[in-house]
Amino acid sequence: MTDSSLDLAGRLVSAVIAGDTDTVRTCLEEGAAPDTLGSDGLPLLCTAVARFDHLTAAVLVDGGADQDRELPDGGTPLRQAVDTGSPTLVSAVLGNAPRLRLSEASRRELLDLARYWHETGVVEELRRRTGAAEPAVKRQVDDPHGDTIDEFSLGGRTVRDGHGAILTRLEWEFGVFPPLAEVMARAVPHSQEGDSNWFAVAFFLGQRRGPRIWSELATLQQHPDPLYRRFLAQVIWHRNFCVTVDRAPDVAQDADFLATWAQEEPDGQVLAAVLEVYTGRDHPEQEAIGLRYIGHPDPSVRSEAVFCVSRERTARSNAATSALLGLVHDPEPEVRASVAQAFAPRFTPDNRLEPAIRDALLVLVRDGTLWVRRHATQSLSSSDDRTTPTLDAFLALLDEEDQDLRLEAAWALARRDHPRTEEAYERVGPLDAFSEDVKSVSG
Repeated sequence: MTDSSLDLAGRLVSAVIAGDTDTVRTCLEEGAAPDTLGSDGLPLLCTAVARFDHLTAAVLVDGGADQDRELPDGGTPLRQAVDTGSPTLVSAVLGNAPRLRLSEASRRELLDLARYWHETGVVEELRRRTGAAEPAVKRQVDDPHGDTIDEFSLGGRTVRDGHGAILTRLEWEFGVFPPLAEVMARAVPHSQEGDSNWFAVAFFLGQRRGPRIWSELATLQQHPDPLYRRFLAQVIWHRNFCVTVDRAPDVAQDADFLATWAQEEPDGQVLAAVLEVYTGRDHPEQEAIGLRYIGHPDPSVRSEAVFCVSRERTARSNAATSALLGLVHDPEPEVRASVAQAFAPRFTPDNRLEPAIRDALLVLVRDGTLWVRRHATQSLSSSDDRTTPTLDAFLALLDEEDQDLRLEAAWALARRDHPRTEEAYERVGPLDAFSEDVKSVSG
């Protein structure tokens, strides 16, 4: 190996240890071997896995690192990723076409490993592997994709509790479709908002198609436990998230199912989840269902009902407009925030802002809750309204402590060619790169 090759390999090792993905990518582009060994004698992909560094792992795999390479202990980097319990890390290391790439024995081995961790439990398996008797240290980790996951440390080892999600992902990738009850059992213990296991099970069940799986799913609507019904709503959300031509019949079927369910669901939390999936559809009962729940005692239901009566590029009935105007002073900020969003011009056939709605937004831009003011300001700024009260509202927002609000107001003034636009941007203050782009576009 030449001195330059040694230098390049050294740079790659240092970059992987530092989690410097840009330098890792550069080194690989310059010819560094993706399976370069670290100081422990293992491929650098193992270093990234041990550090739970999914970004670096993904760059290495994209650059040619062999996730199936046999290690001295008989394992592979992919097996090590499964051991970590991190669904995000496994997704980064899994690579393309694993069903075709891996032998049947290797696929079965990975499934068995993920299932073993899931059924045994992270803490119990950590005790077996480390022999440690002290209590495990638990913390919640934010997943880069917006989920959360529990992480346990014991005896010098750290593992995340995502093996249910990993198992479900591997089954999907390998063409294995267990019964609904078996898959659901992995999600139910992880029902807290945003848990990675709950998300993965709902997502991959949502990708399954056919009358048999739909028949099994539909029975959950009558389950006595609201948790199971809320889970069903999440599955349907994923079934409909990316609509393709071949799935159009499923979407129509699901809309009818949701409309009937919404009128029968007694639990507020579940009803809100049902309405969240149902809103935005071209369904004949949507406005009637929205008006039915616009005054529901649960604020999450009222918040979703707002969007039931608000469809983009569609004229609202007088009853719907009146109902929304009645929520401008709702006691719950989440409801007022939804109203502020629904009053955006895009919820009219011609992007027109009616005077009554403009006046409501002028009230909401002075709301006591920051994120209500943000939504109201965005809706008002996206309109073409140039009346004096609106311009005065934007000028007043330049005194806000929140920079995003000041920037939104300055952008609104710029769109209207207001003579105080330059002063407005000076009032915004220093911007990050993204905000500078927004400013340049508006200018």
